[in-house]
Amino acid sequence: MSIRTQTQAGGTDLDPSLMQQAIRLVQSTPPTWQSAFLSNLVIFLLGSPLLASGLSLPGIGAAFLLGTLTWRAFGSSGFLLVATYFVIGTAVTKVKMAQKEAQGVAEKRKGRRGPGSVIGSSAAGCFCAFLSIYGIGGEAFARLLELGFVASFCTKLSDTVSSEIGKAYGKTTYLVTSFKIVPRGTEGAVSVEGTLAGLLASMLLAFISCLMGEIKVPEAIICVVASQIANLGESIIGATLQEKEGFQWLNNDVVNVINISMGSVLAVLMQQMVLQKWHA
Repeated sequence: MSIRTQTQAGGTDLDPSLMQQAIRLVQSTPPTWQSAFLSNLVIFLLGSPLLASGLSLPGIGAAFLLGTLTWRAFGSSGFLLVATYFVIGTAVTKVKMAQKEAQGVAEKRKGRRGPGSVIGSSAAGCFCAFLSIYGIGGEAFARLLELGFVASFCTKLSDTVSSEIGKAYGKTTYLVTSFKIVPRGTEGAVSVEGTLAGLLASMLLAFISCLMGEIKVPEAIICVVASQIANLGESIIGATLQEKEGFQWLNNDVVNVINISMGSVLAVLMQQMVLQKWHA
């Protein structure tokens, strides 16, 4: 005789075997689209207050698609990496928000980012995830895709943290191309405080990736180095081209795509040029 439990609200029957099937689906190895969707849905429902504080409604929709894609490609460890990026990125964006607003350098909508920002911050990672899902390049290329995925988020987190901490605590900000002192929030400006904070953020995310088995220690070092080079390149683009005459299309979201793509590609190239030769 099957055991059934009645819900108080509608008096309908809920078969415990359905819950068992759902749990087995979530634990599917390797992940499937169904398990990725269900896992992502549960986490998004539980984390909705945090998501609402950091994303607009369309931004949450874009993040849901990103989360499902990430879980399908790299499982729970890949999802946790993106979630860690989001939590830290949202937290630093809120730091000294009133001060940033008064100075006119705060993110719009109290730091709640829209779909453009989500896509701009994850485009390279999504590209790596798609290639991984469909096995492009075979087994040998799979590790490089995961490295590129991790490097892209290390780069973006480092960029976000350095920018937000620099705007909040940077005592002196310099234009990266000339080292001329400029106001906080100037495109292409850097500060010692922001740069160090961004470096630590990329190290933290790379370390977490190591703990989860996504990358190894030498690859984590590569991710950190690649992220810093990419962020320097992004600052140069911001100082020389972004939203200048003839480059109005080069807005913050487009620069984000260029930034994380540089970090991802650099990490893969460094792995091939440095680690492969080292092992050879």
